[in-house]
Amino acid sequence: MDVLGMPWIRSGSFLMLPGMKSCLRNGIVVLGILASVGTVERATAQGGGKKTFKVSEFTFVRPDAWGWVQPRSLMRKAQLSVPGKEGGEKGEVVFFHFGPGNAGGTQANIDRWFRQFQEPKAQLNARTETSKVGDTPISFVHAEGTYLSGPPVGRKIPKRNFALLGAIVEAEQGFVFIKFTGPKAVVSAAESDFKTMVASAKWGFAAFFKGASEEV
Repeated sequence: MDVLGMPWIRSGSFLMLPGMKSCLRNGIVVLGILASVGTVERATAQGGGKKTFKVSEFTFVRPDAWGWVQPRSLMRKAQLSVPGKEGGEKGEVVFFHFGPGNAGGTQANIDRWFRQFQEPKAQLNARTETSKVGDTPISFVHAEGTYLSGPPVGRKIPKRNFALLGAIVEAEQGFVFIKFTGPKAVVSAAESDFKTMVASAKWGFAAFFKGASEEV
């Protein structure tokens, strides 16, 4: 059939140009792919996503119950979510790495974390402890009180009965900062998983490629 000088073909109740059938079929495939991506994003928010991930020279293993969150800031090298209590507010675990010598020393950053609370340090049940990943020192930091949530510069939202559990891994390629914040009960319940995740991190590229096969 010739309409407007172009050959058309009939498919069911519709007239189509040659190739349109293929385009429609491909379009359905694309829509299917987009739907799959949406499913993956929902699964990620609910506890799916990467099982192992790399920050600087370290490969970490995500606890099974925690979710992978795609970071929206280049400053965040990785981000996880920790389930809330009885459907309540979730906890957030963020990994930072700025390269060698670009983030200040250990104590300066510990003090900065304490200042992210409304109360003075003496009222935060503040404490620090040290450990190691191989020969690499780690400092664990704990504080609880009214956490001032928000960007470094800008409006802060006071979060009462919150806690911060942090870890500073003093790596040669630059310190890795891991900051876990959330409701006090959520952070307290997940403290063991957090410390295990940090202390069992594997160093080097070989560990990363070995773990890559375990990604979900």
